[in-house]
Amino acid sequence: MFNNRTPDGRNNICGVKVAKLRKNLKISQRQLADNLQVINLDIDKNAVQRIESGQRFVTDIELISLAKVFDVTIEELLNND
Repeated sequence: MFNNRTPDGRNNICGVKVAKLRKNLKISQRQLADNLQVINLDIDKNAVQRIESGQRFVTDIELISLAKVFDVTIEELLNND
């Protein structure tokens, strides 16, 4: 049977990196959600929290928007180094 979770049970790969990048910018989850809304991604603070904790899947559209807001490549979001 196919498993669409990471080995540690997360629903996404980028959540850890999103949290790290957000904290490096010293912005809150609400501020990140606001920044994403400015570029027309309808997301709220609770969705950001679920992404960071790995409870929520991330769509390709959201991944592109996150990369834009953080000014990084999609590959950087998917790399957990």
